[in-house]
Amino acid sequence: MEQLAAHVQRRVLTVSAGNLRQCHIYISGHLDFFPSDSVGHSRKQTTRGQQINLEVQGLSGLVETDIPSDKATGKPRNFFRGRGWCRKFFEANQVKPGDKLSLERIGQRSYRLTVLNGAPSKTFTAFKASEFFSGIGLVRLALERQGWQVVFANDFDPDKAEMYRQNWPVDDHLLVEDIHKIDSDQIPSCDLFTASFPCNDLSIAGKWAGLDGKNSSAFWGLIRILKGLRDRKPKFVLLENVVGFLMSNRGADLRQALIALNDLDYSVDAVILNAANWVPQSRQRLFVVAQRGITTSRQSFPLVSDSRPEALTRFIASNQDILWHLRELPPLPRTNLTVADILENLPSSDIHWWDKKRCEYFINQLSLRHAEEARRMISHGKTTYATAFRRVRNGKSMAELRTDGIAGCLRTPRGGSGRQILFKAGRNRYQVRLLTARECARLQGVPDSYPISVPLNQALFGFGDAVCVPAVEWISQYCMR
Repeated sequence: MEQLAAHVQRRVLTVSAGNLRQCHIYISGHLDFFPSDSVGHSRKQTTRGQQINLEVQGLSGLVETDIPSDKATGKPRNFFRGRGWCRKFFEANQVKPGDKLSLERIGQRSYRLTVLNGAPSKTFTAFKASEFFSGIGLVRLALERQGWQVVFANDFDPDKAEMYRQNWPVDDHLLVEDIHKIDSDQIPSCDLFTASFPCNDLSIAGKWAGLDGKNSSAFWGLIRILKGLRDRKPKFVLLENVVGFLMSNRGADLRQALIALNDLDYSVDAVILNAANWVPQSRQRLFVVAQRGITTSRQSFPLVSDSRPEALTRFIASNQDILWHLRELPPLPRTNLTVADILENLPSSDIHWWDKKRCEYFINQLSLRHAEEARRMISHGKTTYATAFRRVRNGKSMAELRTDGIAGCLRTPRGGSGRQILFKAGRNRYQVRLLTARECARLQGVPDSYPISVPLNQALFGFGDAVCVPAVEWISQYCMR
């Protein structure tokens, strides 16, 4: 359980049909909002965590609860203890699937739980956001968990839009269109623009075509829209892209983008976040936070930190003519999750596991070093897990294991090479299969309440081209308030 998040006083929770059926308040991804000693043992044991007091809308008196842990692993479960009071809360407020709950901290161990739908808290004001290059909606998912309201979304890909609409079927503000064809007048007034624009041209794989490349030049469509808004420009703009953006054309592309934001009266900040701080996936991404209305610039030469590594601090230091507004940021969290924690419990007979011939082919693709690691795992007395990608080495397709408990960066499965493989071994046995769509969702910090009903490759493409939800939540907490 992470350290108590002291700077954020409200979280927004979404109710699923399963929550109502099981009478649970689902707090997955929000465990850092509570004191670490509030976790107690499982229901069958007597020792509980330190008490949490809840003022619950529709119920008289305080609810006294804690967070139970899993009996086998000792890890916190993702709900409050007690079904009875949850059932009364749902019934008293006629809560429905999809309703939003506000969980507000009013003291070190005191919280207020209210329903935002139908009976909103009088003190709650939702900040509004427009989501460009919205993909399957994971930026929206993160923002909503932090109390934002997304009022406009845009993406060019109909397959991703299909997944987006499966999760937000009521909303009619997702526009499937080329950003270059969107008029500024179509965008409602809001507080934030987010833009995870295409990364294809900002890496070696895209031959460093940069912001003038066929795909990544979509960034200029965003700038055109911002210019057209004139006095309706949002207070914040959040860009997200691969770390290659920092190096593209020796830094000239990032510099050009930041100056374009400066020209629109935005001061800028930048961080590099790795999803591995929250979930067991190695996924570094560059985030730029631009803010209007800064009266005093914070031009500085930042120290190297876990959110501003050396390459980024060198860029900032060498571009002091850019109008920076560098925030003082807390250390990044550390997760204890491993690949084993996000796996679906598939029996050995499940069709997802490969047959003997395909497994042997995989083993034969391993290099000598990785084959030795596989043999070590197989002979171990305990079942362990590794992930693998196929790569071309010296013109030959090879499989390479990763055994540190962290999955590799999710990719889009073009040509099949981007599909990540799971290797399960121990007690002189082994099995091999691809990661499932649900497992990829969990590696992005997506709760199981997010429905996935599209074909596997479509889902893998969506999650491989998306953002890590808790990383965006961290940005919202510390950079956009």
